[in-house]
Amino acid sequence: MAQYLIHVHSGPDLVNKATLALLVARTAVAEGHAVELFLAADGTHLLNCKAAGEVVGEGTGDLFEHLTALKEAGTCLHVSGMSAKARGYDESLLDGYNAAFAMPTVLLERSAAADVVLCY
Repeated sequence: MAQYLIHVHSGPDLVNKATLALLVARTAVAEGHAVELFLAADGTHLLNCKAAGEVVGEGTGDLFEHLTALKEAGTCLHVSGMSAKARGYDESLLDGYNAAFAMPTVLLERSAAADVVLCY
């Protein structure tokens, strides 16, 4: 199985891009691949989705449902601490996720270690 790093820097305003990123992550997890996500820039807003139906892509599904599936699978999330802080988020953004704030060095390290890096 492959090791995927999915770097998401698009926020919920780019509905199809954001939901596609998490649909791809969710699909890879379901197929048994190792998956990590790195959320940066406006991608940090994605973890603020609190209910089904808030962000729904055209053919790419519901952001909340994707997040729930990734949370239940224990998927590792790296969240840019600088991006989150600049957007007014604190540690509570990470509640319930297998997540931690990370610096750009983590993005570089995890990119180098992955078999495949996808960016949305």
